[in-house]
Amino acid sequence: MEIPNDIELSLVKKFRQGIWSRFLKGVKNYELIEPGDRIAVCISGGKDSMLMAVCMKRLQRYSKIPFEVVFLVMDPGYNEINRQKIIDNADRLELPLNIFETGIFNAVTKVDSNPCYLCARMRRGYLYKNAQELGCNKIALGHHFDDVIETILMGMLYGSQVQTMMPKIHSENFEGMQLIRPLYMVREEDIIHWAEYNGLEFIQCACRFTENLTVQDNGSSSSKRHEVKLLLKQLRANNPAVDMNIFRSVENVNLQTIISYHIGDEYHHFLDNFKEGRSVRGTVAGSEDKEKNDDKYLK
Repeated sequence: MEIPNDIELSLVKKFRQGIWSRFLKGVKNYELIEPGDRIAVCISGGKDSMLMAVCMKRLQRYSKIPFEVVFLVMDPGYNEINRQKIIDNADRLELPLNIFETGIFNAVTKVDSNPCYLCARMRRGYLYKNAQELGCNKIALGHHFDDVIETILMGMLYGSQVQTMMPKIHSENFEGMQLIRPLYMVREEDIIHWAEYNGLEFIQCACRFTENLTVQDNGSSSSKRHEVKLLLKQLRANNPAVDMNIFRSVENVNLQTIISYHIGDEYHHFLDNFKEGRSVRGTVAGSEDKEKNDDKYLK
């Protein structure tokens, strides 16, 4: 059996509570890995995907559930320095890379409207396609707990909707493929501490706009996500539990208190069945006691 290196061992020693236990919790709670899976662990070169790769490598070695991993790197047009940085970090972390090339960066730099959105969509498609060609049925991305919280707030503040980043989804365009997020419960702060503790430096997005940057900060100051990061930092000063409260808010949704919602193209409004004393789902609203309580307010 392969002997784990010191960086991997730091996950179960120094960072057992902050990273390893939360990683395992996410995998278990959301059933991200099943027997026989062949998972493409997608590495962008940043701190999150590199940590995820180390976690998945260790889990695959010791898990009671038999599954395979492939460490997949898409080169969308990195400059030589950033590409070599990914290779060097992978060597240090003892990750055998499968690298394939695309021309995404050159394509999106010619787009004036939402180049980052287009880039993300194209990268996702290429990852699905190449993972499927390698016999994989899942791709794993390195989104973490802070990404989830920020997505919830961004949807509310800038998108006029309540939604979250799901721990796993089915691909709409690649039949039989799923996307999983193994770091779903891991905090970004702990990932940064892990990288610093082990003396690791990673690249950022590395596109034409940021290719000369290395990751030691939390993102672009001009982005909406960075605005949300600053907002959360302010909120935590008064309420340390604010992150978990935001997360729980999308776990404890009461449809009887929602004005409207939709599942795909099927829309529901609370007035649809209101006169009959029924909830938006068309079922009797709550228990008998609840109905009596509603009647009190309707009289």
